[in-house]
Amino acid sequence: MRGAARAAPRLVAYLIWTLLLIPVQAVMLGLGLAARLPVVYHRGVCRIIGLRVEQRGEMSRARPTLFVCNHSSYLDISVLGSLIAGSFVARHDVASWPLFGLLARLQRSVFVERRASRVAGQRDVMGERLAAGDSLVLFPEGSSNDGNRVLPFKSALLSVAERAVDGAPLTVQPVSVAYTRLGGMPMMRRMRPFFAWYGDMELAGHLWRVLGLGPATVAVEFHPPVTIDGFGSRKALAAYCHGVIAAGVSRAIHGAPADARAAVSH
Repeated sequence: MRGAARAAPRLVAYLIWTLLLIPVQAVMLGLGLAARLPVVYHRGVCRIIGLRVEQRGEMSRARPTLFVCNHSSYLDISVLGSLIAGSFVARHDVASWPLFGLLARLQRSVFVERRASRVAGQRDVMGERLAAGDSLVLFPEGSSNDGNRVLPFKSALLSVAERAVDGAPLTVQPVSVAYTRLGGMPMMRRMRPFFAWYGDMELAGHLWRVLGLGPATVAVEFHPPVTIDGFGSRKALAAYCHGVIAAGVSRAIHGAPADARAAVSH
């Protein structure tokens, strides 16, 4: 009962907040002024859901930047979107999802098919957006998981980092996302999957359960930016990013100090 009593008003608040900002974002998108509003929207979503985002490290100020992140849930979109003024690289089928697909399109998401035969075309689409100065958020695991680990990275889409932007190598920043506390207490391993959405989980039921949970803390660690020039190949770059991100997730879920400077929360 307590979960339902918490979930119902949160769901209403989420729908009101979302429906209020959709037309505003649509107008701003038409005027070419849509970059910052999604940050405001996602911060509001995090407050409504009860997600306290704790930022560690310094976000890249270079524009464009390719942010490379681990992925455990659709919640990651609002967590990262509350910090990063950029667009997400999403699976092509997300565009057809009810409501979430519309929101993804309004944030100018890049929809990709992960089939090997389509990689070159997807890379070019991403490259065009980066060349226009748009920062992108990429989840190279290719799938979400239970939040306790980081799956191997698929390096194909990181081939976009081989392209120069205005004659300079593209800035790539690894980012770790970890759900660390629930109700003010350290989140145990068995609890973290409650915030993860993976496998054959049904979306509506999962969201309702999340809305019924207590306030949670999410640690987002921005690691030092790099370029492909320091690695020689996209596979080496992908391996490096995976190692750095996996270490960051491990530190966060085990309560170890981050590499980062002072943390910032909202």
